[in-house]
Amino acid sequence: MQVRLDDLKAVTLTVLTNSGYPADEAHIILDVLLYAQLRGNNQGIVKLIGAGMPRSANARPIQITRETKLSALLDGGWNAGMVALTRAVDIAIDKAREHGIGIVGTNQTNTSTGAIGYYASRAAQAGFIAFVFSGSGEYVAMHGSYEPLFGTNPLAIAIPTTGQPIVFDMATSAIARFGIVEAKTAGRSIPEGVAYDANGQPTTDAAAALLGAIRTFGGYKGAALSLMVEVLTGALVSTTKDANGKKTDWGNLVLVIDPELLVDGDTFEERTSQLIERVKAAKRLPGVEDILIPGERGNRILAQIEQTGMVEIDDALWSALVAVAG
Repeated sequence: MQVRLDDLKAVTLTVLTNSGYPADEAHIILDVLLYAQLRGNNQGIVKLIGAGMPRSANARPIQITRETKLSALLDGGWNAGMVALTRAVDIAIDKAREHGIGIVGTNQTNTSTGAIGYYASRAAQAGFIAFVFSGSGEYVAMHGSYEPLFGTNPLAIAIPTTGQPIVFDMATSAIARFGIVEAKTAGRSIPEGVAYDANGQPTTDAAAALLGAIRTFGGYKGAALSLMVEVLTGALVSTTKDANGKKTDWGNLVLVIDPELLVDGDTFEERTSQLIERVKAAKRLPGVEDILIPGERGNRILAQIEQTGMVEIDDALWSALVAVAG
């Protein structure tokens, strides 16, 4: 169904306020959710239905627990992952602006960081190259197993150009967990080959997949990449585990680099833009109308929404969000 953009913002903000977030945190989360929702990404308002993302009763101020001129480790204070990672990106940008590189990790959060292209894009719009890695609960199985051990472990890379930045954002799982939640909400099946049920049998049933495990993309190669993200968002940022080795909090890592460490910044952006132009002009295979650059499809969807003021949302998803808003 078509929903007015202003209505979407108002209802989403109401849900966040009712979930216990103060105004500043609610607007941060709103920005992250809408970045995804308005680009056709499944990391949007679906996160607020069902159990939702209520603010933790144990939330406390975010603190820096370890710091150098190039790096910082943040205790997220059980705040929402989107709030903690936003703070981390801001600190990383400041350090890169002053010293050329900023590396910031977070721990002590346990809610989704949303579409991490949002954070990488912020750094790229400021003229920096950015790498963002995000951990989560144990939903994904290693290649050859059906036991959930990893997060969906997304990674994002953003690169500045003379125009819109290139923003590459992907989960290392074969499907994002909230893609499964979205399918369950809409009563749809999930694709074949992306998940197991609790007994290790392949399933296309969204409810069964949520009780089982998600597969990584690309077989053993995707599983290896997921393992690397698990290390970068776990051991490297000091997340904690219980007696059985299961993670009890989620971690994130941000790396921001000033291209001027190696080359004139304007030259870098110009040469990157020239490469994009060459890629876009490459000979196309039969049936291919356009060669898309990472982030371009989402930007087109956003531009259309901004022009019309209307957003296409699944009926069941919108009804669920309105119900949560009361």
